[in-house]
Amino acid sequence: MSVEIILASILCIIVGSALGFFLKGILAKKQIETEADNILKSARNEAQDIKKQAKYEAKQVVKEERVELENEFNKRHRDLQEFERSLTKKEVALDAKIEQKDQEMQRLKSKEDELAERMRKADQETEKYKIRQAEIAVKLSEVAKMSKEEAKEELLKVYTEEAKVDAAKVITRIEEEAKEEAEKKAKRIIGIACQRFAGEYVAEQTISSVELPSDEIKGRIIGREGRNIRAFEQICGIDLVIDDTPGLVVISSFNVVRKQIAKMTLERLIADGRIHPAKIEEFYEKSKNEFEGLLRDLGEKAQMEIGVHGIHPEVLKMIGALNWRTSYTQNQYQHSLEVAFLCGAMAAELGLNVKQARRAGLLHDIGKVMDASAEGSHAVVGADFLKKFGETPDIVHAVRAHHEDVKPETVLAHLVMAGDALSGGRPGIRKALKESYVSRLSDIEQIVNSFEGVAKSYAISAGREIRVIVENEKISDEQTVILSRDIAKKIEEELSYPGSIKINVIRETRAIGVAR
Repeated sequence: MSVEIILASILCIIVGSALGFFLKGILAKKQIETEADNILKSARNEAQDIKKQAKYEAKQVVKEERVELENEFNKRHRDLQEFERSLTKKEVALDAKIEQKDQEMQRLKSKEDELAERMRKADQETEKYKIRQAEIAVKLSEVAKMSKEEAKEELLKVYTEEAKVDAAKVITRIEEEAKEEAEKKAKRIIGIACQRFAGEYVAEQTISSVELPSDEIKGRIIGREGRNIRAFEQICGIDLVIDDTPGLVVISSFNVVRKQIAKMTLERLIADGRIHPAKIEEFYEKSKNEFEGLLRDLGEKAQMEIGVHGIHPEVLKMIGALNWRTSYTQNQYQHSLEVAFLCGAMAAELGLNVKQARRAGLLHDIGKVMDASAEGSHAVVGADFLKKFGETPDIVHAVRAHHEDVKPETVLAHLVMAGDALSGGRPGIRKALKESYVSRLSDIEQIVNSFEGVAKSYAISAGREIRVIVENEKISDEQTVILSRDIAKKIEEELSYPGSIKINVIRETRAIGVAR
């Protein structure tokens, strides 16, 4: 084979390959163009579908909005029509009232004219009476042989004496009525104030102190960033006061039960030495269960001691809590037992139900250990508590009325009032500081002795009564009433004291004769 043939063959192969590649490119381009046309056509069709769907949805939204607007329009139109009808009715009613008022004005004008005529006639009659009075006065002067001024003076003297006697009687009656009303209001006000007031005396009764083995333990009680003390206060529901006082922390709460449980919890924590929130909660539950058991035991003991039964366990716990409550330093647990026995004794004398009377006496001060957030006096709060736990209406009423928060309507209520007064009023049962007690008696006697006509005065019955002896030459019987009132008023203005003070003014005339 010659070289020319080989070259020609190679050339043919090259030309054929180039021509095939060119034709393949043309065919691929046509295929790509065909596919692009198909994609474009598909995209156009899809765009048309989307456009149609959007138009449909837009039409639906417009249709819904139109329906909603039409409903809103119809609703407002109906409201407007209703309002218009209401205005029309009111306008008609107002016209009727205006017409009625016009008629009333006409009637009033007629009555005014009639009254003016009567006044004119009354003035004429008054002039006639004045003339007649002058004529009678002249005749009286001639008959009595006294001038007008002398007659006036004599009449004034007589009327003055009579007025003094009448005034004394009126003052006595008004004082009695005022005392009755004042006693009711004073009992209510003082009762509520004593329960809610947090002054120095109450503070002494609402705090408990716990001794510490060393001051180092204060830091452990407080804990890191105050964690332990916050947990203790939240769990026990009290305030824990840790200050610079060496070897002492103070627990403060108006709820005697919570305060005592917190004290027991803290003492257990100190004895154990492990102080953290989990231990606080554990010892709190133990102290709570132990203390509640102690309260129930005290309540059951009181129940057995007075001879009654069937008192609800929750009420028994409150009776036990009275052991940690005092009033003027008188222990309220012992006070309640004493009132129960007194009520029973009086009921026996009157032939009434002794057990019912004792039960009412035992429960009368149950409200004093209720939470301070409860509204009302301890009598009202206690009555509501007893009603909740199934006590009879007579018992509930007797408790509610024992300080006259409501009017006592049963004999039992009056028995409880009397028993409470007897127990709380016995000499020495409710103590006061010696200095303030002596000072108050001295101040009372000084006030009484400052009045003119007072010969001697004595403060007796622990300052609840004053006996005033007056000079009979200077003070008359009628003036003793006025003097007692003035003394009471001055004592009220210048002194502060619990309860009431009775002023007893004594005027005595003594005549001494000698037989020879």
